[in-house]
Formats: sequence, structure tokens, C-alpha cells
Amino acid sequence: MTVTLVLGGARSGKSRHAEALIARLPGPYVYVATGEARDTEMVDRIALHRSRRGMDWSTIEEPLELSDVVQRPEHAAQPMLIDCLTLWTSNLMFAERDIAAACATLEAALTRRQGDTVLVSNEVGLGIVPDNALTRRFRDEAGTVNQRIAAVADRVLFVVAGLPMTVK
Repeated sequence: MTVTLVLGGARSGKSRHAEALIARLPGPYVYVATGEARDTEMVDRIALHRSRRGMDWSTIEEPLELSDVVQRPEHAAQPMLIDCLTLWTSNLMFAERDIAAACATLEAALTRRQGDTVLVSNEVGLGIVPDNALTRRFRDEAGTVNQRIAAVADRVLFVVAGLPMTVK
């Protein structure tokens, strides 16, 4: 069982790279989507991601209870791709959930999985300091989630312009 965290900026190629990592393993595969189709742009993004995956993929849409999905016995040995932790973090914020507790539960669930797991997340700390409290809190929370998952991951990759670099 290997846990891999794939980080990168917006449109860096991180999701495509994460899909390729999982596809190297024997299927069937589980894709866990944390995003919700709340507008037409997001509907289009979800359609694009689905079009890249074949029939060997099952999709689970779960915006909040990520650790519950990770622990499902029927998927315990299947390779799993979770895309993405950034949206999950914002979902938790807007639902006024305890992000630290949710992250701790996810960390524990990841260490118990039998199958390989690849998680995707945005690196949001490389830009300018946001000009409002909500956006600064989001940046801080996302950075903390990334650090915590990176600590339990066996490997961490940073994708820039479609090119993966090994961080851990």
C-alpha cells in the first residue's frame, strides 16, 4: 500500500498525472471526487475529468465525508484516486466542520488502506497574501492539510507545467 500526494498549481497537470499513476496499477479503480457541480464551469470540468477515465473506473462523489469513503471495505484493495483535497478543505470550511479533526480521521484511514491511494491537492501558498480574512484562512487551512497528508504519504510529487518533480 502506497500513499502518494500530487501537488501543483491550477492547470499544472496534477490531475492528469495522478490519473496516469493510478492507471499503471491493475484495476478496477476508484475515483473519489470532492468537487460539486455548482455552476456550468464546474460541470464542464467534471465532464472533462470523466472523459479521460475508462470503464475500469467507478466514481464516488463525496464533498465532506472523505475518510468514510477511504475506509469502505468494498474498495479496500482497489487503487483509489482522491481529487481534490483543496475542494474538500473548502467544503469543510463552508460546512463549518472541524478541519483538523477531519484531517486526522483521513490520515488514520489512509494508513489502514490496503490499496494504493493517490491524492491531488493545489499548492495555494506560492502567490500573494490574500486581501481578506476568509481567503487567508482558506490558504492557511489548505496549507496545513497538505502538510499533514504529506507527512503520512510515502511519496509527494509537485507538478509544474505537466512535469512531475519528486519532493519526497
